[in-house]
Formats: sequence, structure tokens, C-alpha cells
Amino acid sequence: MKTHALLLSASVLVSGWAGAAQAQSAKASDQATLQELVVTAERRVENLQTTAIAATVMTGSDLLKKGVFTVDQLQFVSPSITVNNFGQGNNINIRGIGKGEHNTQTSTGVVTYRDGVTSFPGYIQEEPYFDIAGVEVLRGPQGTFSGQNATGGAVIVTTNDPKIGGGYSGYLLGHYGNYNDTALQGAVNLPINETLAARVAFYTQYRDTFYHLSGPRVGRNDPSLKWGAVRLSLLWQPNDQVKVSWKTDYDYLDNGGYFGDALSNPPTRHNLFHIANNYGNYATDQFVRSIVKADYVADNGITFRSISSYAKGRSGWKGDIDGTANAAPNYIIAEAVNERLLTQEFNVISPDTGPITWVAGAYYQNNRYDFPVGRFLIGVPPGAVDERLDGVNKTYTAAVFGQVAVQLADGLKLKAGARYSKWSTINHVRWFVPQFPTIDYQDDDKAVGYNLTGKVSLDWTIDDNNFAYAFVASGAKPGGLNGALYFGGGVIPPPFRQEYVVDYEAGWKSSLLNNHLRTQIGVYYNHFKHFQVILPIPNNPLQSTEQNNPNPSKLYGVEASAQAVFGDFSFDVGMGVTKSSLGTFWTQDPRLPRSGPCDPKTGPASTSCINLGGNSQTYAPEFTFNVVGRYAFHLDDGDTVTPQVTYSHISHQWGTLFENEAAGDRLGARNILGASVAWAHGDIVTTLYGYNLTNEAYVSALLSPIRLAGAPRQYGISVMKLF
Repeated sequence: MKTHALLLSASVLVSGWAGAAQAQSAKASDQATLQELVVTAERRVENLQTTAIAATVMTGSDLLKKGVFTVDQLQFVSPSITVNNFGQGNNINIRGIGKGEHNTQTSTGVVTYRDGVTSFPGYIQEEPYFDIAGVEVLRGPQGTFSGQNATGGAVIVTTNDPKIGGGYSGYLLGHYGNYNDTALQGAVNLPINETLAARVAFYTQYRDTFYHLSGPRVGRNDPSLKWGAVRLSLLWQPNDQVKVSWKTDYDYLDNGGYFGDALSNPPTRHNLFHIANNYGNYATDQFVRSIVKADYVADNGITFRSISSYAKGRSGWKGDIDGTANAAPNYIIAEAVNERLLTQEFNVISPDTGPITWVAGAYYQNNRYDFPVGRFLIGVPPGAVDERLDGVNKTYTAAVFGQVAVQLADGLKLKAGARYSKWSTINHVRWFVPQFPTIDYQDDDKAVGYNLTGKVSLDWTIDDNNFAYAFVASGAKPGGLNGALYFGGGVIPPPFRQEYVVDYEAGWKSSLLNNHLRTQIGVYYNHFKHFQVILPIPNNPLQSTEQNNPNPSKLYGVEASAQAVFGDFSFDVGMGVTKSSLGTFWTQDPRLPRSGPCDPKTGPASTSCINLGGNSQTYAPEFTFNVVGRYAFHLDDGDTVTPQVTYSHISHQWGTLFENEAAGDRLGARNILGASVAWAHGDIVTTLYGYNLTNEAYVSALLSPIRLAGAPRQYGISVMKLF
């Protein structure tokens, strides 16, 4: 499965580029200090250490050092984040807020940006991190600037730009590891003239499947992983006032298939990678995305910016979803969705200097999901009861936003920002079961909503090395539509409402020991209203719809991180403690015997009608910890050898709100150990690497009635050439 497919490459580039840099600057290593990290979340470049944002910021080199090569890996290097792989979708949750239900109607609470534009919200996010300039993981509501608004946070991914006057430069890297893992990637900068440059980057990989498959599979596909991606970038800068960039990506991501182990199998005795199934497998994403960004700086220093994007993708998944080869129950899924995403943002940004700075902007997003005729099937079992869907779902977002920062006194700054958003979602779809002609329903439905969110912060620059902040921020996630009930007479339950989060936060950031040590620590308390969750329908528990928790939930915690460099030794460490408590509401566990009514607001409480108030959010581990340590040994001939050790711990978490351990809801803690040794000789770096060295078996996510496994032990060798 793709969840950790590229971690091995990570260790490669990690120690590779780090080792090469150390080889080139060995004499200066004793004087090395931490480089400045910047954030772009508020539409201008700001020093992370003097910005009131809880964030993990990593340069391209940092990503490599920490073993981050896909979105899934962010959970091992940043506090309070989980990334769960549900077939063709990735659900990101930060501090227990994000997306717990995987479907096109449930919006994501953590917005992902690629080169300044919103990416596909939940699907087609596994594209590899190659030739990356940096990643910012923002924790907490982002209700002023981020795309379609965000309740949990945002992930900002920026790829390398071409360099005008940078000459011909780049890298080429290949690796080979167990599971026949073979990959090649690279990038080259192409100077065209004094005002124009191009950059071409590519990635390709083949890897045998992690799984041992058995059972009478029908229409079996090749379960191996086959990825290919290419990016073309152009940068035009005719003068100091005008800068225009254009980037186009194409990715073909064949994941082979997703194979789940049945929850009925005891996980302590059953090998998660030995899967019996009786249906074919297929899991492929492909897309093209084009982005145009134009900046014009007026004579008075005001920047006018436009960012436009067009993306078109296709996601397809076919597989056995009961995790067994049994004749009954036999559940399968075969689905395909085409998605088209258009975005446009305009910004007007004041100069960075002066007692008052400001940003104003407008945003528009048009996202369309097409379900082709005959391409969506849930068979329970196939051939006997085939639940089908075709049609189109359209979602829209329009917003205006702004922020003003005022220098109140020496070192004291007040910032206030707000965003007004309008969203809508429209269904024109058909739900039907061919075996039952009376079950054929047309669903033409619409929901519209509005929200006002924002942030007010007080920043205090105590001195050159210490910064403190406190703020109140809010964020919203759009509501959505429920589909017609196949076996409920075609009744369409009412739309579910938008979520709303208010975050109270304070923190302190410092630079110590002459900038050899950098720290961050923060505390937060979130008030979470209208949590979206799929629940059985009152008085008809055999059917379910997405509803809102009628009572507020609360989430709170503390986060800390540190980075240090002392000569040839350096380390990074991060920690997060999260507590969550759902607001009171009653529901029925669909896996248990049910009887009688169960209203989310009133119950009544019974053996089948359970109050989930006080339970934890799903995929919200209470404790996360990660650390990376490395040391560069200098050889007499100028070469360096750099060993590195990585370790991450994610405490147990719950895969459902019911917290039913007997039913498999509890995902055990995971402890992932990795190591690498890089030898840098001139501009060539050779690396031995390993991931999950203890070969720990763990469940990464639940997709009832199956569990999905995390990646096993991986190891190999790579060679990289810099030029």
C-alpha cells in the first residue's frame, strides 16, 4: 500500500544532500548555526520564530533528513498530526480535527496547498514529494487565509522554482531496496536568457507489493506499485517589479491495490500482510495540474498578486472490502470518480515595513465530481445486491478576507484578520440497485451556507531571542448533502451543517546558545461545534446518514519542539499532548444488536443507545513524539560519513467514536525506528538506509469491516549525483 512506499527514498536524499553540504563546508562546521525558517501562511514571507503561528516548517533538505517523501510521513515529524490512508483518499487530522468520514460530501478540515493553490480535497494527495523547496504544517484553525477555510490546520507544499542566472544545475538519484524497490528521480535548471529560466523535475518508481495474497480472486490485477510524475516550471522576471511563474504537474500513480485484513481476525495472531480475498484489485490515480502566479510590485511597494489554477484528475479503486475469501459475507467495491478543480485568488499586500501593514484578498473555488455511468458499484454481495451511483456533485466557495497589523509599541504588535465565506454544494445524482427496479432514485439537492471567521493576536518580541504570543482564531468547514437511502424508500435526509471551531492559544519561541538551539512551546484550547459524523437514523438504525453532534466538543493540549546544531552534531525533536472530549450525544453502534429508537439529542439511553459524550475524537492520539539525530565524521581526504537515527512514537488512537476495543476500534501505539549512513565523496553521495528496522506490525487506519496495515521493514542503497 502507498502509505509509506517512499520512505526509503527519504533516507537516501536525507543523508545524501546533508552529507554533500557537510562535505563542502567541513571547515565551517564548528561555527554552524540554525538557518532561519520562514512561513508564507499570511501571504508574506515571515520568520517562523517571530510569527504567532503554531507550525512545523521544513526546508527541502529538512524533509530529506527526516524521511518525509509523501503526505503520510508528516505524522512522524510533526506534533499532533495523523494522516490516514483510506484507499484512494488521505484524511489529515491535526489535534483531532480534520476529516473523519471519507466521501466527496465531507469537506476536509485541513487544507493542502501545492505551490500556493488548494489541492484536491481528500483524493489524489499521495503524489510524491520530489524537488521540494519546503513544507509548512500549520496547526489550529486557519480562518483568515486558507482556501476553503480550515478548522484543523493547513499543509503548504512549495516546489523548487527555476533560477534565472543559476546556470545548469540539479541532481539525479537512484535507489534499490527490498521488495524490488527501484526508483529514479532528478531535476535540472535550464537558463534560457537573462529574464527567463525553466526547470524540469521527474520521479519514477516500481515496487513489489507488501502483501501475500490468497483466495479465489476474480479479475486479478498486478498488485505492485508503479509511479511516474513530471513537473515543468517556467519563471519570467523582466524587471524587479514583475515576476510570473508557471508550473504544470502530471502524475500517474498506480498503487496496485489496497488489501485489508478482516477485523474479525485477531490482530495479535494474524499477519496483517497475509490477505485472502475473492475479488480483483485496482487502485490508480492520475491528474494534471497547472498553476500561474503573477506578482507586480508598484512603485510604492504594494504587491498585487494573482494565483490561478486548473486541475483535472481521475481516481479509481476496486477491491475486496470484507478482508476474507469467504462466500458470505462478500463485500466488494469498484468505484471511479473524475474531479475538476478551478481556483482563483487575488491579493493586495502592503510593504513589510512601517508601523501598519495589511493584506486584502478574494478567493474563488469551483470543484466538480463526476461519477461516470457504470463505474460506481458497492456489491453486498456483487451480482445479488449492487448499489450504484452516477451523476455529478458540484461544490463552490467564494470569500473575501483581510488582515491588519499595527505596531503598538516597541516589540508589541496587534494583528486582526477576518474572512467572509459563502459555500454551496449541489447534487444531480442517481442512486439505484439494478436487481430491484423499484430502488431507483433521482437526487437533486442543494445546500448553501455562510460563515465569518478570523484571528486576533497579540505579539510580543521580548528581545532578539525571545518571542511570545496569544491569539483567538476561528475556522469553519462547509456542510454537505446526504444521499438517498437505498432501502429507505428513497428518502433524502436533510443536509448536515457546517463545523465551527474557536481556538484559544498562547506560545513562546526562543533562540538560545547563539542560535545553536531553537525552541517552540504552545498551549491551546478548542471549542468545537457541530462535529460532522455518520450516525444511524433515529427509529431506523439499519440506515445511516451524516449528522452533526448537537453539543459542543472540546480539545486542548500542549506542543513543543526544538532544533539544534553543535558542530557536526545536530538533532530535531517534537512532542504533542492532545486531549479531546466529545459533546453529549446518543447513537447506536451498527455492529451491535439494535432495538428501539435512539435520537442523537435525547436518546433514550439503553443497552443499544449509547451516549458517546466524553469519548475521544477519532485518530487523535494523546501523545506524539519524534526525534532525529545525526553526526558528521570528516575523513582525511575531505569526505564525510554521516550516520543518522530517527525515531517516532504515536500513542494508541481510536478508529471510531464508539471506542469498542472488542470490535477492533483501538489502534495500538506504534514505534518506528529508522537509520541511515551516508558517504559523501565530492558531488556523489552513497547511502545505506532502513525504515521500521524492528519490523513493527501496526494498524494504520480502519475502513470497516477491515483494517489497513502500516508499512513493514524497508532497506536499501542509493546513489545521488549533484551537478
